[in-house]
Amino acid sequence: MLNRALRLLRTYHQLTQVELAKRLGISNSYLSELESGDKTPPLDLLDKYSDIFKMPTSSILLFSESLTGEGRRSGKLRVGAADKILRLLEWLEERDAIQKPA
Repeated sequence: MLNRALRLLRTYHQLTQVELAKRLGISNSYLSELESGDKTPPLDLLDKYSDIFKMPTSSILLFSESLTGEGRRSGKLRVGAADKILRLLEWLEERDAIQKPA
C-alpha cells in the first residue's frame, strides 16, 4: 500500500519518475521498484519525500501496512482507512486521465 501512496504522491504533483528520482537522489530504476512494491523505502528516503512534498513523514507512514506496536483492531482499521483513501485517489487519477483531451 505504501508503494501506491508514493506513486500517487508523485503523479499528483505531476512529476515523472525521472524528475522525482533526481530530486530524491536515487536511480529511476530504484524509484520504479519502490512504486511497484518490489522494494520498501528506508525511513531516510521517506524523510526526503516529506521534504519534497512538504508533508510530515508520519502522514506518508499512514500507508505502511507493517507499523509495529499497533493493536490488532486499530491496525486493521488504519489499513482499511488508508486503502479507501488510496482507492479514492486512484479513481480521481483515472477520471482526470479520461477527461484530458487527446
